[in-house]
Amino acid sequence: MRLANTDLDGTRPTALALTRVPGVGLRIAETTCHLAQVSPSEMLGNLPETTVEGLESTLTSLATKVPRWMMNHPGEPVLGESLHYVSADLETRRRDDVNMMKMIRSYRGVRHERGQKVRGQRTRSNGRTGMAAGVLKKAAKEAAQAAGKEEAAAPAAAAAPAAAAAPAAKKEKA
Repeated sequence: MRLANTDLDGTRPTALALTRVPGVGLRIAETTCHLAQVSPSEMLGNLPETTVEGLESTLTSLATKVPRWMMNHPGEPVLGESLHYVSADLETRRRDDVNMMKMIRSYRGVRHERGQKVRGQRTRSNGRTGMAAGVLKKAAKEAAQAAGKEEAAAPAAAAAPAAAAAPAAKKEKA
C-alpha cells in the first residue's frame, strides 16, 4: 500500500501502519483515523481505495484539524503559522532548519557544523567517535611500533645529508 510517498504494510492495523510515514507517530495516526472516520484497528490492506485517499487528504490537511500542540512545526518562523510536515517534506524542512541555524551562526548551528552534541548532552564521557578505545592487542601494538621505527629511520636518513650541508653553509658566511 502506498500512502504519502511511503510504502506501508497492508497486513497491519491502519493506525500502526500509518506510523511508518515520517512525521506520523501513534497519536497522530490514531487522530488521522478518527478524522477520516476509519477504524484504527482495521487492516490497511482491507480498506477501499476511496478511504485510503481520504486518509491521505486528512494527513495533508492535518494542520487545520488538530490543535497546535500536536503539530511538528507549531511556530513556523518564516510563514508565521502552525504546520505539520509529513513524508519527504519533513526531511526537507529539517535540513533547511539546520542550514538556517548554520547560516546565522547560532550556537546550535555551530554544534551541527562541528558534529558535536546539540541538545546539551554530556560530551566528556559519551559520544566519543573516531578515537581508539579499549586495549590494543599485542600484535597490533607491535605492528604500530614497527611502522613507527620505519618512519623514524626514513626521515633520519634524509636529514643526514642536509645536516652535513648546514655547517658548510655557516662557514661560507663567516
